[in-house]
Amino acid sequence: MIGYRFTRFIPSQGNRGTFESLRRIFLELLLRTAGDVNEALHWMHILDREHRFTTPEYGMADFIEELREKGYIRERAGDPGRWQPTSIAERTIRQRSLEEIFRMLRKAGRGQHRTPYSGRGDEATSEMRPFQFGDALEQIAVTESLRNAQIRHGIHEFMLTEEDLEVRETEHRSQTSTVLLIDISHSMVLYGEDRITPAKKVALALAELIKVRYPQDALDVVVFGNDAWQIDLRELPYLDAGPYYTNTVAGLQLALSLLRRKKHPNKQIFMITDGKPTCIREKGRYYRNPFGLDRRIVSRTLDLAAVCRRRGIVITTFMVAQDPYLQEFVHEFTRVNRGRAYYTRPEKLGEYLFEDFVRNRRKHLR
Repeated sequence: MIGYRFTRFIPSQGNRGTFESLRRIFLELLLRTAGDVNEALHWMHILDREHRFTTPEYGMADFIEELREKGYIRERAGDPGRWQPTSIAERTIRQRSLEEIFRMLRKAGRGQHRTPYSGRGDEATSEMRPFQFGDALEQIAVTESLRNAQIRHGIHEFMLTEEDLEVRETEHRSQTSTVLLIDISHSMVLYGEDRITPAKKVALALAELIKVRYPQDALDVVVFGNDAWQIDLRELPYLDAGPYYTNTVAGLQLALSLLRRKKHPNKQIFMITDGKPTCIREKGRYYRNPFGLDRRIVSRTLDLAAVCRRRGIVITTFMVAQDPYLQEFVHEFTRVNRGRAYYTRPEKLGEYLFEDFVRNRRKHLR
């Protein structure tokens, strides 16, 4: 039997020194440095000395100048030499995250969600039905209606009556209010494992998916540590984990408060976390326990999962950790809410174990 044969890896030189190849590295570093352009460029200089990304014809200075010319970065007002990202860079990061995280998704529909109900909507189906008063003229199936008229009245006394008309059924679409809930507690960078960057990638991908595919939906972004607060979508790439405990209850309470004000009939929460609640606030004081899963904290968190279920709010949890006891908590949280959960590893984003208590199924997505 012939075993494995190992040889020296020689990277392809085909795209070395091109703007596109360097831009991919820059955007990844920009996400990891929480939007600090100068720090990202500093790391690029170090990596370039080690791995020779650039060529004599196209160096780092040329790349920085092209970033500026194409609108990815600009100098801070009143602070020469300090760069800041632009809206173009922010949008590109969201698009790249969407491609990386949800590369298995297929585009379908324009800006609204599928429902199991038929009715006046945007997308035609293969179903036909008799014409009813109030149907739009563009719904009439001309070929089928003419065929009915010919069968009923014959070719010599041809006429088209209301009874001959058929309409093509369309799929009813609905609007949704979504709260994107992101864990920025200290555990997201604990023990040297970077969970906050994968969490941001998932959040950016979800935000871009909603903005592009469902532009009529309402989207709010909430972060939670010791407490929870709302942020602007533009702040997502610049998030960093802080010296916080994980008050999942505070995040869910703020999400419920935001959704209560929305008039959309469908409401949902996307929560991105490593799974471990360690803090609650009671009578104006914090109760914290970072060791294990504290039953007092867990019970309050599961109570809110049940509240969301009773209000018809499905929680979809994206867990960016592999600890079995944390996964067990997310499983129980998802079961209580009758929601959905995606389990993934920080280094293997795009591969998930999917658990769906809405349709009672479990499968791997790769």
